[in-house]
Amino acid sequence: MSTVHVVESAPAKLNLALHVVGRRADGYHLLDSLVAFAGIGDEVRLSPGPLSLRIDGPFAAGLDAGEDNLCLRAARLAGADAAIALTKNLPVASGIGGGSADAAAVLRGLAQMGHALPGAAERLGADVPVCLLSRPARMQGTGEIVTALPGLPTLPLVLVNPGVGVSTPQVFEALQSRDSPPLPPIPGFSNADDLIGWLAQTRNDLQAAAQTVAPVIGQVIDAFHASGAGFARMSGSGATCFGLYASAAKAREAAGMLKQHGWWAVASELAPQRPPR
Repeated sequence: MSTVHVVESAPAKLNLALHVVGRRADGYHLLDSLVAFAGIGDEVRLSPGPLSLRIDGPFAAGLDAGEDNLCLRAARLAGADAAIALTKNLPVASGIGGGSADAAAVLRGLAQMGHALPGAAERLGADVPVCLLSRPARMQGTGEIVTALPGLPTLPLVLVNPGVGVSTPQVFEALQSRDSPPLPPIPGFSNADDLIGWLAQTRNDLQAAAQTVAPVIGQVIDAFHASGAGFARMSGSGATCFGLYASAAKAREAAGMLKQHGWWAVASELAPQRPPR
């Protein structure tokens, strides 16, 4: 058995706010998003060897380990051969950057093994550049413009995925407006109330469109509020939603309540920086 040389976390990406501010001639949408990362995620382990991918974990069955897998594509983009093992803890295709976070973790791990980070990581997916950073950031353009921000307040949260697949192209097709104003100026947030107050001035422009595709998203948001969340919103193009809570105990209690709906629900926290390996 080969020895694991590098272990990298692939934390869940959260679009705390997501404005669609335009559309290019080629059809790609222009975004302006405040992105943060949760304290939970997938895990990638890299060993020397011919390029390969093995997947385990709670959501392994929903992921194809074939040649088009983003982990393998990331390694090929870096020109590297490695045996990749992925523990899939996050739901697949769920709006929290799972595949992009995994690809970014492969690239970071390969860099530790001596391989240069490739340019234009956005070729792997719009979320890959911000997931490479894996710390609070403003993401603009089609994902290629990433500006690191000061750390956010560490804030308890719950992630919920209702187990319904949502097609990102279908969500964008259902979008009513494609020219929203950009995010308001992003201040330094000294506490949770500051952050929640700022978020209340913003939107996820994809949420209403996603609810036309998967009405259960609205039920998840209502359930968050019923469980005592101070703020709740969908992440990305869905269907995963997040709720922010006043304490870790309240988040754990809420996760238990939300699981009773038959949904995947897990308590975590906003990670102010990239979680340690």
